[in-house]
Amino acid sequence: MAAELGSQFNLDKALRQGMLPVVWAADNPQAILESYNALSREVQVSRKTAEGYLDVLEDLLLGFRLEVFAKRAKRELATHPKFYFFDAGVFRVNRPVGPLDSTSEIDGAALEGLVAQHLRAWCDYSQQKHELFYWQTRSRSEVDFVVYGASGLFAVQVKNAKRIDGTELRALNNFSEDYPEAKRFMLYRGDERFSRDGVLCMPVEEFLLGLKPGNFPS
Repeated sequence: MAAELGSQFNLDKALRQGMLPVVWAADNPQAILESYNALSREVQVSRKTAEGYLDVLEDLLLGFRLEVFAKRAKRELATHPKFYFFDAGVFRVNRPVGPLDSTSEIDGAALEGLVAQHLRAWCDYSQQKHELFYWQTRSRSEVDFVVYGASGLFAVQVKNAKRIDGTELRALNNFSEDYPEAKRFMLYRGDERFSRDGVLCMPVEEFLLGLKPGNFPS
C-alpha cells in the first residue's frame, strides 16, 4: 500500500509499474512485468474464450471481481461483476494498445485499478470486517467503489482529471439518495482538497497515503 511506502510513494510510478514489491525492487521493473504478458500470450485463446477463465485468474490470485452493492436496494441494479487485475502494473503491461487507445483512457483505467487494489488491501488488513463492492443502476449511473463494514459505508469515485465539476458528482449524489448515511469521496488528479454537495473531493495520492489499516481518510 502507498502508506507502507510513505515518502517513497510516487503516483505516476505506481500507475506505470504497479505496486508489486518485486517490481519496485528490480533493476529492470519492465522485464518483471513483461513476464506476466508472456504468460498471457502463451495461452493462445480468443478473447471470448479467455473471458471464461476469470475463475482461474482469481484462483491464481492474478485478479479479482467486485459484486454490485445491493443491500436494501431501491433501484434496479446491474447484475454482472467487475473484474480487476490484482496490480495496476500487470494490467498496463497486458492491456492491448493501438492507435485508437488514448493515453488518458489507459491512465484512467490504471488509476481505477490502483485504487481498487488499495481498497481491497485495506479491507483485508483492517481488523474489523469490511467488504468491497461497486454500484451501478440499470440506467448506468455508477459509483466505482463501495466499502461496507464495521467502520461504516463509504462511496468512492475515481476520476483521472485535474478538475472536478458538478456533473462528475451525479452518481455519488444518486447513491446518497438511496444511502444518506454514506460518506462520499471523489478522488482526482488535482491538488486541492474541498467539499462539494457533501462530497469530499481530494487528490488521489493524498487519499492513498492516508489509507491505513483501521483508518479510512476523512
